[in-house]
Amino acid sequence: MTDPSPTRAIQTLPVYPGDAFVVTSGVCEGEGLSFADELVMDDIYGLEAGAARVRISVALGADPRLFAVADGSEAGRVGNALALDCCLTLMAPDGATYEALVLVEVADGHAEEIYLLPLATLAPKTDYRLVGVDRQTATARFSEVACVSFSRGTHITMASGAQAPIENLKVGDKVLTRDSGPQEIRWIGQNTVRAVGAFAPVVIAKGTLHNENDLVVSPDHRIFVYQREDRLGAGRAEVLVKVRHLINGTSVYQQGGGFVEYFQLLFDDHQIIYAEGIAAESMLVDPRTRGALPEEISERMNQTIPGHRHRHHLDYEVQESLLSRTDAVDLLRRASSS
Repeated sequence: MTDPSPTRAIQTLPVYPGDAFVVTSGVCEGEGLSFADELVMDDIYGLEAGAARVRISVALGADPRLFAVADGSEAGRVGNALALDCCLTLMAPDGATYEALVLVEVADGHAEEIYLLPLATLAPKTDYRLVGVDRQTATARFSEVACVSFSRGTHITMASGAQAPIENLKVGDKVLTRDSGPQEIRWIGQNTVRAVGAFAPVVIAKGTLHNENDLVVSPDHRIFVYQREDRLGAGRAEVLVKVRHLINGTSVYQQGGGFVEYFQLLFDDHQIIYAEGIAAESMLVDPRTRGALPEEISERMNQTIPGHRHRHHLDYEVQESLLSRTDAVDLLRRASSS
């Protein structure tokens, strides 16, 4: 894979405007969502009728809690600051809890707009009691969503060609990479989360993309495809595709419910490795995902691996608009076949 010219790191977040998530009972009844200092515990919230998410594009900076509204955003004013304020814990009538992040758009030192980024699906006509407001965990939760993760049981191709379950790997083991040959694992992350919303894994069924077994990964995980024929119209042979853009309900589907155990693999550079025979990315370190790293690993990377090429593959990502067709998975399968 040849390096494209560097691009600015832009991410798109599906959010609700704050005035679409309103207090239906409590101290702030009738008011929309606000930032942490103005929230009142035990207030009950609900989504307004017809509430719809909008996409806000953000440019990542050095501060993991502060972004800038970028071109192409459906909400906010380009150039305004967007601050990660806090993480909310909401309780539904059945006792289930849900988490959501509060983002605050700032201009000239004043809050312009409030946005809600749910980490699980919120249902209309449902009461959600505010039972927790935490500023400290917001960065970690935001990072966890962005970290590309493999599920327990995923077979990784080692430097020797052997297939090893990801849970058996150790720091220092050498994994086969597409671009750099055998590379040592520098860190392995592991966490267990409820398989809901942004954390519910996506399953690529056995054989769908020539994979030997089901591949189960986090929704924003990107797989690499070399197109022998550009069937997608991407304008290049080498493409990266987010698995959530491939969901068709049959051969690629989201598996919600229960819990999922996720693993992250970190190398000196962002790499393309092989999981169940599918080329897929390793963890990419940027201002958003760095918050998921232990402090000592983050510090060591700053000092000894300053060249971590976290933008190495960004220009190869295929936009969702090219994958909106129902036969996108079949096109990629045929395009990558000899």
